[in-house]
Amino acid sequence: MCNLYNITTSQEAIRQFTGALRDILGNMEPSIDFYPNQFGPVVRNASDGQRELASLRWGMPTPLERVRGNSDPGTTNVRNPQYAHWQQYVGVEHRCVVPVTSFAEPSPNPTEMDPETGIKRNYWFAVDENRPLFFFAGLWTPWHGVRKVKEGPGDHEVYGFMTTKPNALVAGIHDKAMPVMLTSPEEIETWLTAPWSEAKRLQRTAPDDALVIVDKPATQIKIPQQAAQGSLF
Repeated sequence: MCNLYNITTSQEAIRQFTGALRDILGNMEPSIDFYPNQFGPVVRNASDGQRELASLRWGMPTPLERVRGNSDPGTTNVRNPQYAHWQQYVGVEHRCVVPVTSFAEPSPNPTEMDPETGIKRNYWFAVDENRPLFFFAGLWTPWHGVRKVKEGPGDHEVYGFMTTKPNALVAGIHDKAMPVMLTSPEEIETWLTAPWSEAKRLQRTAPDDALVIVDKPATQIKIPQQAAQGSLF
């Protein structure tokens, strides 16, 4: 399950790829990592019909029977859109695309550590070594509720993205699922505008050669705590 991805690109590149005419995102950093329950850029069809680039919070509303405690941190990935809870979100008014240049899956070996940080290793996937822009097929919705107990109830706009059966490369690291990839303007257009009977066909496994394993983004290179303390002396 993909719970970490990176975007290393520009807002202009995202707008050009998707045909977004309105940008209400604010300033996006040149390279940034995204984690669950944080804010990330998506392209959606706004209520006035304008295609826009906006900032939403990662995590769709969790089915009520699966919510634990007094908050709902959200469901990041959607595998079964035929499930009744998700059916309310499959119309074009709730579809979006999520820009990505690479995404991570944790090592299946619980003892495999990143030698630079001493924490569990992530494997990073991209279209090629140059990490060109592509998109996840996403869903979004307005939602009122509690994301974090300390924040209390509030109004939110939230998103998640579709997953599907992994291809051979991803399955070697994570054998349960991979994100649904959209790699052409035509696929973007279909996802954002076509009836669900047509758009749902895009929830398919990427070809085995659609991705390569790349080095982690520069944003992931952290100084180990021990080394950081040693640098004080």
